[in-house]
Order: sequence, then C-alpha cells, then structure tokens
Amino acid sequence: MELSPEELRRYARHLILPEVGMEGQKRLRSTSVLCIGAGGLGSPVSMYLAAAGIGRLGIVDFDAVELSNLQRQILHGSDKIGRPKTESARETLHRVNPNVEVVLHETRITSQNAFEILELYHLVVDGTDNFATRYLMNDACVLKKKPNIYGSIFRFEGQASVLAPHLGGPCYRCLYPEPPPPGTVPSCAEGGVLGVLPGIIGTIQATETLKLALGVGSSLVGRLLLFDALEMKFREIKLRRDPECPLCGEHPSITELIDYEQFCGVAPGNQDTTMHPDEVTVQEMKSALDDPALGIKVIDVREPQEQQIARVEGVPLIPLSQFAERFRELDPQQSYYIHCKMGGRSMQAVQFLKQQGFKNVKSVRGGIEAWAEEIDPSVSKY
Repeated sequence: MELSPEELRRYARHLILPEVGMEGQKRLRSTSVLCIGAGGLGSPVSMYLAAAGIGRLGIVDFDAVELSNLQRQILHGSDKIGRPKTESARETLHRVNPNVEVVLHETRITSQNAFEILELYHLVVDGTDNFATRYLMNDACVLKKKPNIYGSIFRFEGQASVLAPHLGGPCYRCLYPEPPPPGTVPSCAEGGVLGVLPGIIGTIQATETLKLALGVGSSLVGRLLLFDALEMKFREIKLRRDPECPLCGEHPSITELIDYEQFCGVAPGNQDTTMHPDEVTVQEMKSALDDPALGIKVIDVREPQEQQIARVEGVPLIPLSQFAERFRELDPQQSYYIHCKMGGRSMQAVQFLKQQGFKNVKSVRGGIEAWAEEIDPSVSKY
C-alpha cells in the first residue's frame, strides 16, 4: 500500500534517508510495537515511535496519572491527573500522529496474559519499573522469540540493551540470574530520578526499535550501554550468552512462564496485608510519640532532602546511608520504631541493628506515606 500525500509530507525527512526511503517507511508502518509501561521510559519511546510512523503501538499500563509523574512522564499533563495512563497516552499519541493505531491494554501484565498480548506485536519495549515484570517480559520474549528492547533508570544513571537470544545475544537472566533481595534496591519513588534521564534512555530504546524494524545499523544485541548523567559519559559492556542460563542456555530448564512475584520474593500488587513480625503500624508509632511512658523512641532513616519535604515533628534523623557509622549513637537496650518513606529502608535498618545486638527494634509499615494517609494529611506525600 502506497504512502498517502499526507504521509509523504509527514515523513519527508525519513524518505530522503537512503537507509529508510519509501520502502523503509512502509516497513515502519507495517511494524507493531508493544510498550510495557506508559511512564518515564514509555513516554519518549511511544511518542517518538508514533512520530516516526510505527503502524501499531500497544500500551500496557494499569495506573492512573499522578502529580508526581509529571516531572518526567511527558505523555501526560496536569489535566490528565486521575485518569488512566493508557487513555492519556492514546490522546497524546494521536495528537503526535493520528495515523498510528494505538491499542490499549489497561491491565497488569501477568504470566496468564503475557503470551496472548505479545502475540499481537513484532517488537517489545521494556519500560517496567519492577523486577517481577522485568523477568516476566524477558522470559516471555525469549520463549516467543520477540526482541526485547530493554531500558532501566535510577537517580542519574541508566542502561539500555536489546535482549534477543534468537538474534545471537544474551537474555536478562544471563546478566542477572537472580533478582536482588526485596527492599535492597530502592525504587524511583524512594531513590528519585532526574526528570530528563528517562528521556535519554527512552530515546535510545526508540532508536533501537526503529533500527530493528528497518533492519539497518548495528543494534545493542550483545552490548549493554551505560549512561551517567552527572559525568555525561557513556560506557559499553560486551555481553555474552550464558551457556548455563536456565532460559536461553544449552540445556534450558525454564520452558514456560512461572510465578514471578514469588521468584522475586514480593507479593503481587497490593495484596500483602500480613504484618511482618518486625513491623508496627503508624498507629503504634503515633502511640509511641504521644506517650513517652511507653519508652519507645522513633527514628527516621530517610535522607535529609526527604525530611525537608515531609517530616514528623520530634523524630530525629539518622539516614540509612550513614547508619553503619552512626548506629552507636543508639542504645542497644532502648526500644525503637524506625520509619522511612514506605518501609523498605526502615526494614533494612532493623535487620542491621539486630545484627549489632539490638533486641527491641521495629520497622514502621508504610513509612511516612502511611502516616500522611492515616494519621496526618497535612504531611506532604512525595
């Protein structure tokens, strides 16, 4: 099918590239791409792919737009707060290019629906922000022989690659055979991210997607590109398939999708309502602050810049990053409740203190986020 006069004008700067030309642009139009996530990485990926003329874009996301998203998620605007990210994405993408077909998958991608969704697309772009979904997409793409254009971001650093064993490279399990223990790697919500960083990494992912669709250039298959925004430096690591990989190795033991929440040691969604023995509620934290006779002190282990955003009056700060040097300021015989933003870092602090001989230390479940929701709405959420 020939390009229309409108398409000839729209894609003129592509058409004069020998590596693209008329046939290449038709190839882009006939390509379908699945974007996992309509957030920081998914925003630049989907917008540039739509602008470039990719024929069908699938968007998988189940979240609603929040104010804190807007610092980096350029698919969305202030007028979209509270609306599903998929709907917001479709409106933005159709403003960029009304010719693109946008297919919405407003659902959490799981082991039960991953194959069904992937079957509809040629290429997959991983814009996920959690390990369970990352391993799920890796395994699904390998088993279905779909190129997985991978990217991840954290604070000032990002990385990108094309994971495709059927094209001669490794898979994600070759790089990271096991997920990190739960809570040891802060999310962007806890660790922060420079707003422009997903734009840089996402644009690299979009570039790799277009090159694969066109069949031009040297892809990131077999290479991991590392970016440091503070130093403005790129580094490259050569990657090889692991012959012992349980998924893409010589004798694979993973031949179907598994329970990835269990594999990563996390509960699916928000279904985990069981209190850990080392946890207390924000109501118990409030009782400790209100009644000194209980003999329980509360410690904040967030970073100083976080305390400037939101704090509970009367709670001293010992950042987790300084804990190894400063824990001796605490009395091993004293009872402590420890809080952070959401509960991950405070649990790490509790485990560390127990290793040092502290007996009566507990982590505040949900951290200051739960405090703002359940105790004091005047405390800012971030």
